Amino acid sequence: MQTGKIAAVIGGALIALAGAAPAWAQDETSPTEPTAQTAVRGERVVFLSRDEARTELIGYLFRPSAPVQGAAPAVVLMHGRAGVYSSLANGVYEARTISQRHRTWAEYWADRGYYALIVDSFTPRGYPTGFAAGTYSERPAEINEVTIRPLDAYGALRYLRTLDGVDDDRIGLMGWSNGGSAVLATMADDKPGDMRRLGFRAGIAMYPGCGLQGRFRQQGYKTYAPVEVFMGTADEEVSHDSCQALTTASAAAGSPIVFHSYEGASHTFDDPGRRRQSVPANAAATADVRRRAEHFFEQALRPRSGD
Repeated sequence: MQTGKIAAVIGGALIALAGAAPAWAQDETSPTEPTAQTAVRGERVVFLSRDEARTELIGYLFRPSAPVQGAAPAVVLMHGRAGVYSSLANGVYEARTISQRHRTWAEYWADRGYYALIVDSFTPRGYPTGFAAGTYSERPAEINEVTIRPLDAYGALRYLRTLDGVDDDRIGLMGWSNGGSAVLATMADDKPGDMRRLGFRAGIAMYPGCGLQGRFRQQGYKTYAPVEVFMGTADEEVSHDSCQALTTASAAAGSPIVFHSYEGASHTFDDPGRRRQSVPANAAATADVRRRAEHFFEQALRPRSGD
């Protein structure tokens, strides 16, 4: 799909509903050996992307773990370049083999009264194990995080709006690494229609690659809704400084975007596995980002005044 077509495709779909470092960064799985005895949350669902191929995507839906008064808010979760599943999945791609970080965050939101939908962009397109670090230039166009994966996010948004328990005006977006870049592209204010009503209410991008293929080099990057970006200064995969520069320029141009920097934290700092959490800077950043993310969505996804 030509880059100029993505805005029209997204805008048309939603109206119908009524450079810097490349984003090839590793998404660490921190796997836990999956077992049949483990109680598994995450209902497998299918829905269509808004891409030209109308790709049937896989998702894992986590429902609020406690009763919610009225319709509940929701969060769409976008995986990074390693895909949704644990490296110990051994060819079994289902809810019980979701990687530890994705499961942890989905349960985190569900335990706070949100619907959480993990979107699997890769398996339906033939890449269940994702991609190795340093392979960015070799990856197929059908999983592009700037032109295609935003259409997956909007497909997930459309699906959530069909669920009786979801408040269709209180849906946020969150992604990691390559999925964080997809969040930035999804939230860009380059789409027709009133995206403040038709689109996501807010977005969280965790350590994204902020080059975005140079797409916003000329016109500048702006967001149509609040976005927060979280990144460590010791990120070994993508450029901390380029993301800081992007968000600073965007905020100066009037975007509601905030950059949070964590001294000494690495890429995938919030992965709950021992490898990352044994680093004090990562553990501290993880605790802080959970608190900030909860507060951000609590504020950004609250019912609109007068509704």
